Amino acid sequence: MPMSETEIRDDRAAGRLEAVGDGEVVGRIEYFVLEAPERALVPVHTIVEPAHEGKGIAGSLAREFYALAEREGVPVAPLCPYVVKWAERHPEAAPPADPRLLSAAKDWLRAHRDRF
Repeated sequence: MPMSETEIRDDRAAGRLEAVGDGEVVGRIEYFVLEAPERALVPVHTIVEPAHEGKGIAGSLAREFYALAEREGVPVAPLCPYVVKWAERHPEAAPPADPRLLSAAKDWLRAHRDRF
């Protein structure tokens, strides 16, 4: 299925940015919103359903995740290894993460292990 038929939607309540194609979720970034020391979006996992791998879905999700953060005027503090690598390859779309926010995000994740 070409990416053009895939819609990306943000389910903030569930902490998921989802790629939807043909009425089913084919990929997602699971994330949380860090509130302190400042507000940031923190991607934790990127998951693409096996039948849909290799179609650019994960990259489209990562690009939209950074675009979403930019629209909201908040930084991204990526803990997801895929998003970290994507950001390194796309510095024009993904500003470097603040080490302070990354540290706070890791602390939050340790305190909320049941979330992910």
